[in-house]
Amino acid sequence: MPTPEKAKGPASYFPSIEKTYGQRVEHWLAVLRAAGDLKHMELVALLKSAHGLGHGHANALVAHHLAGR
Repeated sequence: MPTPEKAKGPASYFPSIEKTYGQRVEHWLAVLRAAGDLKHMELVALLKSAHGLGHGHANALVAHHLAGR
């Protein structure tokens, strides 16, 4: 039986983000979509200041969000 592939890059943070903040990753991606056309660090700052996320978690979510644009 094959083992599931381990997430890499920003997605490797997703289980910890969901556990730490009690929201699914899709919630945070919706917050980023609603924020509009801001730059990377502006989005990171938004997640940190308005939602209390740590820098690493905020950065991982923003990197994933921007890569999907």
